[in-house]
Amino acid sequence: MAVDEKIITTPSGDWFYREVHPPNPPTAPPVVFLHGLPSLGYSWSALLPDLASQGLQGVAPDWLGFGRSHKPQKRDFAYTPDAFIEALDGFLNAMELDRISLVIQGFLGSVGLQYALRNRDRIDRLAILNAPLSPTAKLPWKLKQMSFPLVGDMMTQDPLLIDRTLEAGSGFVIPDEDLDVYRRPWLKTSDSGRSLLYTLQNLELKTAMAEIASGFESWTQPTQVIWGMVDPWLAPEPAQTFAQHLENGEFVSLPEAAHYPQEHWSEEVAKSLLPFLRRSS
Repeated sequence: MAVDEKIITTPSGDWFYREVHPPNPPTAPPVVFLHGLPSLGYSWSALLPDLASQGLQGVAPDWLGFGRSHKPQKRDFAYTPDAFIEALDGFLNAMELDRISLVIQGFLGSVGLQYALRNRDRIDRLAILNAPLSPTAKLPWKLKQMSFPLVGDMMTQDPLLIDRTLEAGSGFVIPDEDLDVYRRPWLKTSDSGRSLLYTLQNLELKTAMAEIASGFESWTQPTQVIWGMVDPWLAPEPAQTFAQHLENGEFVSLPEAAHYPQEHWSEEVAKSLLPFLRRSS
């Protein structure tokens, strides 16, 4: 199943995204996949064809400021959760995606969860892969040090640091053909590093976790939490507790997967995720 690569213009700037369409009209809402840090929408590439073969439309954008999407200057875009939420809303509106299932992963996944809470009527189903979910969640040192003044300015300009961070989180040596995709934005423009720096400096994770903790107390949409159990940065216990306390939550453990399960354990993710997304709400 072919994966199309497209760009769409929104009020916040151009978004690059990957998209698949099923051969027949879909019977369930389209699925939007949001990547974490310092990843890209490319991380969902292995799942997208399987999604289409199961009769679902899939859309995996590069967040604004990342990959091949527009990288606004800080004077034009604050890189705060509120700014990302507004930009994501503009992307979905431009795509004419009125009701979606949302799949999020990683430390920028907190913004996806905040978006879901603030736009409940738009969300049919929610899936969460290895994202911060509790007030105790913190940026790992590998990402935290990138946010420091001066040091972070230098670190985020190094494309090899992206390799090392992705490999540290996944526990895998990433093939060169994939690393080429992740490195390319850093090799093309210094704006890639600056956007990552601004995002890390303005993620407001503590505030986001408070909103998520209180907001999901009344969450009723079907939710699947898929967890790489050997994640070096996020422990599984808070995720298990989070899923147990949801009205329509379920927890799926991947015993050998780490922080980026959609890339290195895509078949195992698909076994749980695709049937979940196809169910009728």
